[in-house]
Amino acid sequence: MLTTEIKEMPVNEKIILMEEIWDSLYLEKKEIESPAWHKEILDERVNLINSGKASFISIQELKGANL
Repeated sequence: MLTTEIKEMPVNEKIILMEEIWDSLYLEKKEIESPAWHKEILDERVNLINSGKASFISIQELKGANL
């Protein structure tokens, strides 16, 4: 299937296609290694938490935040 064909599909058909792709990926059960930059970002966030420069908030606090 070409990208142009996907762009022309109605949204409900795109969602069905996406679900089929996810199911197919799940069934393959291949380990996909995260890219190195992922670890760098996670390490940076852990350092911010450990240094007190960042903190966790609850989902309720997030929903109430004026972002």
